[in-house]
Amino acid sequence: MDLLTPDLGLFIWNLLAFLILFLILRATAWKPILKSLNEREKGIADSLATAERVRAEMAQLKGENEALLTKAREERAQLLKEARDTRDKIVNEAKGLAKEEAAKIVADARLAIEQQKMAALTEVKNQVGNLVVEVAEKILRRELADKTEQESYIRQLTNEAKLN
Repeated sequence: MDLLTPDLGLFIWNLLAFLILFLILRATAWKPILKSLNEREKGIADSLATAERVRAEMAQLKGENEALLTKAREERAQLLKEARDTRDKIVNEAKGLAKEEAAKIVADARLAIEQQKMAALTEVKNQVGNLVVEVAEKILRRELADKTEQESYIRQLTNEAKLN
């Protein structure tokens, strides 16, 4: 049972050794350990604050990015609409010019046809007039005493004129 009950001297020496060791550790190791724990705690707190600040900035940047994307989409839609409007305007102007040009070409063609028709009619009238003058001239040159002979000669001349 001696092993279970320590001596008073041993107890005092152990207590004295513990106190000396405690004071030595307190003077040399305790302050650096507490200082390092405080610094670590401060570092962790700073890291948490920085992480929170970065998270807030990221949320703000995300909102700004969304706003920029929305604005870019609106601008793109506006540019596409303007491009379509411009394309439609150019196409319509080109169609209008093409219609005007086609109408002008048709009008010019009609005028040319009318002029050629008038020239052809004039030429036919001139030829008919020349034929009439030739026939009249031939009839007048030939003196015919008989009316039946005159009529047969006129028929002969008209048949010859048809053949030419």
